[in-house]
Amino acid sequence: MPNISEKGRLMPESPIRKLVPYADQAKKRGTKVFHLNIGQPDIPTPQSMIDAMHKLDIKVIEYSHSAGILSYRESMCKYYEKHGIHVTPDQIIVGAGASEAILFAVQTCLNPGDEIIIPEPFYANYNGFATSAGVKVKPIISSIESGFALPPISEFEKAITPATKAIMVCNPNNPTGYLYSREELETLREIVLKHDLFLFADEVYREFCYDGTTHFSVLNLEGLEEHVVLFDSVSKRYSACGVRIGAMISRNKEVMRTAMKFAQARLSPPSLGQIAAEAAMATPDSYFVEVIEEYKNRRDTVVAGMNKIPGVMCPNPKGAFYVTARLPIDNSDKFCQWLLESFEFEKQTVMLAPATGFYSTPGAGMKEVRISYVLNVEDLKKSVKVLEEALKVYPGRTI
Repeated sequence: MPNISEKGRLMPESPIRKLVPYADQAKKRGTKVFHLNIGQPDIPTPQSMIDAMHKLDIKVIEYSHSAGILSYRESMCKYYEKHGIHVTPDQIIVGAGASEAILFAVQTCLNPGDEIIIPEPFYANYNGFATSAGVKVKPIISSIESGFALPPISEFEKAITPATKAIMVCNPNNPTGYLYSREELETLREIVLKHDLFLFADEVYREFCYDGTTHFSVLNLEGLEEHVVLFDSVSKRYSACGVRIGAMISRNKEVMRTAMKFAQARLSPPSLGQIAAEAAMATPDSYFVEVIEEYKNRRDTVVAGMNKIPGVMCPNPKGAFYVTARLPIDNSDKFCQWLLESFEFEKQTVMLAPATGFYSTPGAGMKEVRISYVLNVEDLKKSVKVLEEALKVYPGRTI
């Protein structure tokens, strides 16, 4: 039998999806599973997107331009203009979700064997994207004690080697919900310029900022026109994960010219998804006012509830819709599987994402889990109660 590739062997499993078989078995037993493991919002998709699908009157679903439908890219420019970000259609390549956009950028900007520095915990698939490109992730650990703030500049300096080619941040952050300040991003600017690096920024949660905070885009950092590659998506912004439309954006002409080769090789991004995404641009601001208020209420419910449980530490994030909490457990992978295999409270259990998959440092995240507060407040209250009862009887409880 032929052997699989080394890349295939090294490709990490998704910490978010690998427990799905256990959840399926729990449901077959009649147990209700509260899904807090995945960033799939239950917020209704904007009606403009749904209407665009219903009213579609075309005879042939054609390929689009490899960079994406021009009218959609033009509408994206208008969207960014409202956020104080000035880009042109030729500085945008539409991808099948932000995931494809990140793959394009990594393959465009880094060679096999190059290193990319990422503060961890970080979105689990960054590990997979790096593996696909033969790139090594150099992690810098941010701590739960600081609420997962950006590590000191000295930590970046220590991690940089001759092989370092890029730094990657997610702002607001998945999985921690941490919102980087302008001052922190200015610190990154200094490092990027000093060492002549690329700065990759995943800003898909831009709208979701709480407590009077605002988002600052790396595209507005002065002097980084040739360094910044930004990633975006309609998945979370418009609760349209299945549309699979994202983008990479850069003012670096060589980067965009090279990335277009990868875009052409896969022909085009999904045409129907782009039509829906373009229609989303008509979404009124009132939609986000209501959505952000809803998420804030959900965050407050989870953070307050978790911190009342003995032995639990749960920071209060300023963005996105995730928290990473520390639990009094021996092993988050074992605990998350145990919840689905062996525990129920009033015929209910909870599916979480073990935080080990959001680190690349071996052994990190063993006592942490990511919670996606994508359910309504009442279901979140029930979920926290289930977790409280589970921690009372979990065999691997540490305190």
